[in-house]
Formats: sequence, C-alpha cells, structure tokens
Amino acid sequence: MSHQNTINREPPGLAVARRHKCASGSTEQDATIIDIGDGVKIGGNRIVIMAGPCSVENEEQIISIAKKLKKIGVSMLRGGAYKPRTSPHDFQGLGREGLEYLKRASKLTGLKVITEVLDPRDVELVTNFADILQIGARSMQNFPLLREVGKSRTAVVLKRGMSATYREFLLAAEYIMVGGNEKVILCERGIRTWVDELRFTLDLSAVPYLRQQTHLPIIVDPSHGTGNASLVIAMSKAAIACGTDGLLIEAHLRPQESKSDAAQTISIEELKKSMPILARVAKAVGRKIDGDNNGDLPR
Repeated sequence: MSHQNTINREPPGLAVARRHKCASGSTEQDATIIDIGDGVKIGGNRIVIMAGPCSVENEEQIISIAKKLKKIGVSMLRGGAYKPRTSPHDFQGLGREGLEYLKRASKLTGLKVITEVLDPRDVELVTNFADILQIGARSMQNFPLLREVGKSRTAVVLKRGMSATYREFLLAAEYIMVGGNEKVILCERGIRTWVDELRFTLDLSAVPYLRQQTHLPIIVDPSHGTGNASLVIAMSKAAIACGTDGLLIEAHLRPQESKSDAAQTISIEELKKSMPILARVAKAVGRKIDGDNNGDLPR
C-alpha cells in the first residue's frame, strides 16, 4: 500500500474513544491507496469502475461480459458465485464452478475480479480465485467471517449494512484490520429508510463524512443503492462528485434475463455510453476514471 492525499483528522483521543483505532483517520497521516496489482489501485486520484452481472450464470455469459467491459475501460469484473438471497428458492449461485468461470474470464481479459464470500470456511477457497473479497451488507456484522478475512492478505470490499450507522460500519472494518489485513475498502450501498418507492436510499453523505473519519478508500454501489436501473448512472455521477474512489455497478448483456437483481442491472451498452460522461464529471472534480487515458473514452 502507498499513501497520499492528506485528510482532515480528528484528535487522537477521539479516535481511541470511538474504538476504531486502525480505521481512524487519526492513525494515518495520509489516505490509503490499495494496490490490487497490474496497475489497478483503489484510492488516490483515479476512480476505479468495477462492473459485471449480479450472478455468474454460466461460462459463456461471464466471459462475454468481461470482454465487453474490457473494451470500454472497466478495470474490475464483479460477479457473484455465492449469492445470499432473501428467499431460499431463488438462484443461489454456482459456487466453486462460478469462481472458476470468473478466473477464466480474468485470464482472458486481464480484468481483476471481485466476488462475495459468505462463509468463513470458504475464505481460503475464494482467495484462490479473487483479487478482492466482497463482504455483503447482510454479512457486515458476521464477526467470524470478518475475523477470517482479517487473516487473509487479499483486499476486502466491506459493504455497509442496510441499517448500520457510520460508527458500526467503521467498527466492522476494525474487526478485519485488527487481524492484520489492512487492505479494506469501504462501500456505501444504500440503507433502509421510510422511502418505499426505491429498494434502498443511497446515502451519499456517507462518502464525505467517512472521508473525514478514516484513511480507508471509499467506493459506492449505485445499483444496490437504488434498486432501480434508471437511476444508476445519475447516482454514479453524484457519487463521483462527492468523492468516491470507485463505482460497483451491476451490468449485463441482457439485463432483463439476469437471474438476480434484474431491476437494478443496466446494459453494458448503457454503461459504454455513460463512460465519457462519468469521465467528464471526474475531470470536473480533479479526478480521472481508471482506464481513461485521454480524458475521454470511445463512444
């Protein structure tokens, strides 16, 4: 890891009182940049786009999607091999088979892989296939799982629980970091409010607030954050404007056919058309989209 971008820090006593000693901004002079490898870094001046389907459905699907994403400047491939579903009757993912498909897609395209791990017993297995482990919102306070990924040296995206406070979020990160894994990336993915028109309410105030409290990178998931595909790009622009270090977007060749989260999944074609717009928003706030080497991307 390297460090840059000095942040506003709280008095050390306050950080200790809040008990997130490892994650607190007062323990690090600069904001942390996490090196994923092959030039992909999270934090700093560049904004990383992580995109792909909610679920890995078959080998052809994930490889086709990965090739399309590579062409439009996406840096990381997301896809679920293990799926925590509200109903036990819904598609639960392909498990190890899905992990193997992700690995093949990665080798063919060079894209890094982020995928979710649900069970402490699967952490070692998933680390053999993934560049980033994802801890989903439902697992944010699965403390045995947090402790297990804390023993790993693979980077972790920790999603905020749907009813979690900022303090609880940082303390969940602390569980990972006290185990020795400092490669933690915080992800705001929407919370439950009284608003029932949307699946969740994307709390973008979390980004600048957490920036003041922690040295850890912060990314945003506008797909789960709204649950509505028509809002994903608008909230992606807003997330960039308020300081996100990355976007985690659900994208599919045929969203209507997605086996999970079809309502919030955008098409890869829509993402392609939106990339130059996201790049311009990033430029306006002094940032750059990773993969955008010329200030603009192919239309």
